[in-house]
Amino acid sequence: MNPLFTNDAVVLGILICTLTAIFYTAHSENPFWKKFYTYIPALLLCYFVPAFLNWPLGLISGEESNLYFIASRFFLPASLILFCLSIDLKAVFGLGPKALIMFGTATVGIILGGPIALLATSWLFPDLIGGTPGDLWKGLSTIAGSWIGGGANQAAMKEIFDVDDGLFGTMVVVDVVVANIWMGFLLYGANENVTRRIDKWLKADTSAIEFLKQKISDYRASIEKVPSTLDLFKLMAIAFGGVALAHWGSDHIVPLLQRFEPTLKSLRLESIISGFFWIVLIATTYGLVISFTKFRALEGVGASKWGSVFIYVLVATIGMKMNLAEVFDNLGLFAIGIIWMIIHAGTMILVAKLIRAPFFFMAVGSQANIGGAASAPIVASAFSPSLAPVGVLLAVLGYALGTYGALICAYIMKAV
Repeated sequence: MNPLFTNDAVVLGILICTLTAIFYTAHSENPFWKKFYTYIPALLLCYFVPAFLNWPLGLISGEESNLYFIASRFFLPASLILFCLSIDLKAVFGLGPKALIMFGTATVGIILGGPIALLATSWLFPDLIGGTPGDLWKGLSTIAGSWIGGGANQAAMKEIFDVDDGLFGTMVVVDVVVANIWMGFLLYGANENVTRRIDKWLKADTSAIEFLKQKISDYRASIEKVPSTLDLFKLMAIAFGGVALAHWGSDHIVPLLQRFEPTLKSLRLESIISGFFWIVLIATTYGLVISFTKFRALEGVGASKWGSVFIYVLVATIGMKMNLAEVFDNLGLFAIGIIWMIIHAGTMILVAKLIRAPFFFMAVGSQANIGGAASAPIVASAFSPSLAPVGVLLAVLGYALGTYGALICAYIMKAV
């Protein structure tokens, strides 16, 4: 079914008005809205309301719009730069090894979850799964590539195992819908009250995270001022000058690396040929470098606030790409995907409980795998804008490990 609105100017207006309505009610003194947002984070609504406008209302559609591409290629790198402006790298590294442990656990959970989910679904719902076993494990390997690394790793799995185009398209649907549902759970968990209860149950030590958040907050308060027009132009120049640099660097680095494509493929490093990978990496590096200069003071005129606006627009464009109606067309594959995600989550909860890791590390470690650089900073910034770079750094690591992890998962599924 075609959406009612296909003009991107109209769709963008609808999304901006939707986001404004959400934040207007979130800041309302009305007792109903106060109680409502105690349990439901505003960011979660920024994600699911556009999805609802897609299906069942049929007003807009992510497939018919270029807004996600614009938001992910322009707004995302700009937000990463603005978030990095006031970051304290020493304090980030002071968060300790638990973030890396949870990231590694997320990867292992995906590698082991695929084969177990395939076995469980074949046993519990044998009539739901169509296709030949040989095609099935190859198709599922593309989901493993996406969930450990990203789109480039997913494409690499398709090429390595010669996955049929039709099957690949179905797997992309399963990947997107299941990953987006999981992201919704993580955003709900980022609610301050929910996070506090989870951390209490995990007996987690959150002192390093709170120290970093407080340090950034204190710095922001010490330099805060009413921005002039010149200040805002400086801010936009830093942000979108950095976006330009990131795209320019990506445009030159990718063709250079393509000369070595056979060697990189033999080393399973196809993901670094992705232009998006380099845009994110260059933008983050640029932001971190700028944080050591006098431009760091631009945080005082709202750098992270503008970064948050860009992130929320990205969240809305991701939300409108989700169509839950597609679940009913591929029930067997979605059963595998959901069981797979439950195993991934269960593994992370177990390890987080054992090492007393904060829920923040669990959520960002998971999303750095499942969602990659486009959504890991979204989940991280849901806890605090000052924590967004942590999500980016882990997501970049996921790109590097994605193809290796997906290959291990694929061969285990083949054996199953």
